[in-house]
Amino acid sequence: MAQRSGGEHRCVEAPARRSGGKAAASPEKALNCCVRSVALVERAGNALGTLAFTWATVVLLGGYPTVLRPTDDFWFATTIVFLEAARMFSRNNRLDYQVFFHTRGAARSLGWKGLVIIVSLSNVLNYLFLVSTKHLNASPEFRNPSDVDLKRLNNLNIGMLILTAALGRLLSPGALKLLGNTRLRRSMSLCSPLVAILLLAPSIQSSAEGTFRSTMAKWTVFIVLFLAVLLLTISRLRFRRITQLVDRALGRKQVFWRRLIMNLCMLIALAMVVFMHDDPIYSAFLLVYALYAVLAVSFGNLQIPAAALRVVLALVRLIPHNYYGDGDDTIGDKTNLAPSLNIFYGMVLGQGILYLVACTLDIFTFIPRRSIARHGGFEGQLGMESINLYHGYVLEKCMERDALAPKKISLSSFAMDSLNSDSPRMQLHGIRLMHNLLQTEPAKTQLLAKLTTSANTSARLINMLDWTHPRNTTIRLFAAKVTAELAKGLRVVTTPGLIQSVSALLDCGNKVRGRGNPLMDTDDEQEAMHDPVLNVSDNHEERCIAVPDSGNLLETQDRSTQQVGTTEQSSEEEPLAETDQDLLPALAMSILYNLAGCDQSNCEEIIRSTGLIPKIIRFTAYRRSDANYTDSQGKVLVTSSLQLLHRLTSINGEIGIMLRHKVSKHAFLLRNLTKILKDCTSSQESRKLVAGILRNLAVDGNTRQEIGCIQVVITRLMQEFLSLGRPLATHADHVLQKVAGQALAMLAMESVHNSSVILNETGHVFIKELTTMIHDDRYRCVAASLLRSMCLHARPELDESDLQAISYSVREVLERIMNAEGAELEILIGLSSEICKVIPEDFARELEHGYIKDRFVKRLVDVLNANMEPSAHYPGIRRVIIQQAINMMEHDPCYASCFGNCRMVEAVSMVEETASKAENYSIFLGDVGLMEHREPLTSLVVRVKQLLAVRPIQQPSIST
Repeated sequence: MAQRSGGEHRCVEAPARRSGGKAAASPEKALNCCVRSVALVERAGNALGTLAFTWATVVLLGGYPTVLRPTDDFWFATTIVFLEAARMFSRNNRLDYQVFFHTRGAARSLGWKGLVIIVSLSNVLNYLFLVSTKHLNASPEFRNPSDVDLKRLNNLNIGMLILTAALGRLLSPGALKLLGNTRLRRSMSLCSPLVAILLLAPSIQSSAEGTFRSTMAKWTVFIVLFLAVLLLTISRLRFRRITQLVDRALGRKQVFWRRLIMNLCMLIALAMVVFMHDDPIYSAFLLVYALYAVLAVSFGNLQIPAAALRVVLALVRLIPHNYYGDGDDTIGDKTNLAPSLNIFYGMVLGQGILYLVACTLDIFTFIPRRSIARHGGFEGQLGMESINLYHGYVLEKCMERDALAPKKISLSSFAMDSLNSDSPRMQLHGIRLMHNLLQTEPAKTQLLAKLTTSANTSARLINMLDWTHPRNTTIRLFAAKVTAELAKGLRVVTTPGLIQSVSALLDCGNKVRGRGNPLMDTDDEQEAMHDPVLNVSDNHEERCIAVPDSGNLLETQDRSTQQVGTTEQSSEEEPLAETDQDLLPALAMSILYNLAGCDQSNCEEIIRSTGLIPKIIRFTAYRRSDANYTDSQGKVLVTSSLQLLHRLTSINGEIGIMLRHKVSKHAFLLRNLTKILKDCTSSQESRKLVAGILRNLAVDGNTRQEIGCIQVVITRLMQEFLSLGRPLATHADHVLQKVAGQALAMLAMESVHNSSVILNETGHVFIKELTTMIHDDRYRCVAASLLRSMCLHARPELDESDLQAISYSVREVLERIMNAEGAELEILIGLSSEICKVIPEDFARELEHGYIKDRFVKRLVDVLNANMEPSAHYPGIRRVIIQQAINMMEHDPCYASCFGNCRMVEAVSMVEETASKAENYSIFLGDVGLMEHREPLTSLVVRVKQLLAVRPIQQPSIST
């Protein structure tokens, strides 16, 4: 049992993953600097824009409304004013500003969605041109191309350019949010690649008559592309068998391979559209259109086109510098018009350039973003999405306040703000980011410090543990993981409701109620439990809930297969890998484990919680027939419950006594622990934990006797301790052997029955093994304690071979007493005292023949004088010394002279004066003594004084 002084518990945190280098210490520092630069440039552009807007409305349109040339300057100024007004007024609405004017996201990667749009529009444009050309060629009025009205084709071109820009805007995240219907967006995303390929067919068919050189080859390519995209589309459906086939074929990088294949298919389709015709001019036209479409789709919003428009409008008027017109010599009311226009167009030009610079700098922020993802461990698409959200968070913070004011922005503050938001998506990113930050140092220390000082965030985090809605399962799971780390430094009294929330987590997946006692349950009660009317609201709610696309860690296959196959698994959200440790009950026990190790007041709350400890003990009874968990998950739950019970039963002080009593009184605990020991498939860790729990519970006399009555427990502990016929190859083997020996030692203390059962278990081989283990530093104390208990409580059952083995160990015990200190010295003197009582002749002969009698007696007196104040680590050292002296003098009164010459009388008198109640206990856990001796120390002092008073006539000399 872990020895702890006092009643305090230190919080020991598990070592987090460390990364080398300065970047690992603050991975977001470089991104923060880049974003501050972007914000500073954009704010400068905003300032110039506001000034230009004011200058145009007050000075130009207000001062020269009639003299501005209507052909250029008036409309140029008006256009710029309305453009700037749209930017200024859209800032009042965050979503509108993101859609139209925002530096972040002004340019975005094309992606497969952009390619799908370009291929689809190119196919439509190609088909319309082919149809129009055939119609014109078939027209009887068609004689000379210059005579034909091409207005329809021009309108078609303009319409396609506008349509391309409009569809490109629909790809932006802000515009997609305006659609609202998530299912509709995902259905469009699922079907759009297939539609883009199918649109190739009309173009191939229409061009087959004349200009198509190899119709069959192109149809073949079309069929191959169609089949490839069809397979990719099917692979994104949530059918169980399809999912298994895709996982088997593509493995963990299925998202990467899907995107790569889809991009290749779209590029091949686009190449077919561009180079489908023999006419090089028409192919060049389609190529130019494709490049225009790429630019249009790559613009995330109107910031770059608007900035380019500002630059163009300003340069068009600044370069010619013709504000008055040719031949206009009148000055009159046009005084200062040219300087005013120069100032205005200069500000507009500066604004446009600053916006372009800001957008360019923002594009290059992908470098520090990738660096954060690499050094911070943000893996997968969701990890990059979190970094992109942090990028926007930093930019927004920098734009809100003073430009040059210091801003303390970090990933931990972003995670906390996201957690406190009302958006489920942001809450998911916030809690995932917290979990990720807790894996590295010093981000872990920084985040935990902020969490412990933020009552609102801690309350929200604890509140998430109660979110039982199926769509919140992932958030709840990560909240449990973060809480498990936070619990290492958390006091329950400062977080109301924590224990109740954790107790509710223990019920997850374990709510199946068995049949009750037929003498206690009535048919009415059983029917009420299953009455569908009582559960109609819950059932209706669950029926209406779709499996979330964010990757539910605890989602069962049954619920997944209930989904129709028309819904895609979003390729943007990589499924989170489920592990056996990601069980909510296991995480709940991890939270309780850390709480119990942090502060004893937390243990008090655990005791007060009704039904909490029985729930924990229930998980020690996992059966393979349990349909709620797999075999590996069941083993994780068993190990988690054993670890928690081991910690709870190791608590010191009065709280520890109450905890051990509450645990031990559970009717099925010992049965469950026995089954784990008996199970040959139980892990070594589980057996070690069971042995430790039995050792901790054995400090109570009643529980000790109850455990000793279970023969299987003694048998299994003996097998683990002696390791007969089993080599000890690893450190874990030695630890298990030692813990099993400690459990046996605790069971044998102050128990005649248990000592007898232990001795008879191995047919008297036990004593010989113990005498051998005394020579091993790792097991000396355990073996000495067990051997002492056998001599004290099982003396009538020791045969000659046992006594002979004990006699062989006397010299080793005496030699160790000369050098040992502390608790080991107490145990060894206690053993030598009992050996002296069991085989006094052999003990005396070893003292005489070894020429250590004088040194041994002097050693005892010196130790007695050195321990005038009892210690909680070895409270009985003076008791065992006095008991040793009594046994020696009762066997041979001559030893009284030896003790007398070493001033034993004075030492005993001092013991009598300083006798403490603490010396009446065998062990201490904290400040609480356990296993009280029947005979007080003062009685032993009286007895030893009586023996010292009776001295023989001839006194042996004592060498100093």
